[in-house]
Amino acid sequence: MIKLINGHDQSSFKEVVEQIFRMRAEVFSERLGWSVKVQNGMEIDVFDDYDPLYLASIDPQTGRVQGSLRLLPTTGPNMLRDVFPALLPNGERVESPLIWESSRFCTDPGLARAPGKLHSVTIELFCGVIEVGLRAGLDCVVSVYGAGMSRIFRRAHWPAQTIGQPYQYGDVLTHAGIFEISQDARQRLGVAGGHHEPVIKSFTPSMEFLPRPVTTQGYANG
Repeated sequence: MIKLINGHDQSSFKEVVEQIFRMRAEVFSERLGWSVKVQNGMEIDVFDDYDPLYLASIDPQTGRVQGSLRLLPTTGPNMLRDVFPALLPNGERVESPLIWESSRFCTDPGLARAPGKLHSVTIELFCGVIEVGLRAGLDCVVSVYGAGMSRIFRRAHWPAQTIGQPYQYGDVLTHAGIFEISQDARQRLGVAGGHHEPVIKSFTPSMEFLPRPVTTQGYANG
């Protein structure tokens, strides 16, 4: 089950949000060794201040967070533009109200994984991104990811359209890519992971998606 949490409403879901930030610290700092800021056992960065939309995979039996990611509009501050600009060719940018950025994807390192198999939580989160995107009328999402994720995207039948050239950030060969938002992409993910029914059971009336400022800028050569 995917739970949606607006960044400006974190206080209403304090326990879930804290689990997200603690898992991020465990994955990105302890397991991957990234240079991220961890305070009080939680990994929180500046982009968490911009009211992202969090997607959390919740274990229906225990209520614990199994994995998460966040979405931000590309018309405002985002990681590709502000942290990883070297991934974009000179003068090129990704900026459109119809493109959001997915970042900080992670799953619980303690989850049992069958060798060579995609974990159900991974596919569930991917499905959640597409369901949110369809609901919000998006064309695609963009993401920055390590080289190892490329294999996962291909196995999930949701490959990226690569932007620019890979860039070495520390020990990580990093890519930027555009991911299709469509019913067809959702069906392919469903087949890959067995999630044929919606993973987001309801979009409550109070669920306001991210701001979509009017802009004439798209994914374009500037």
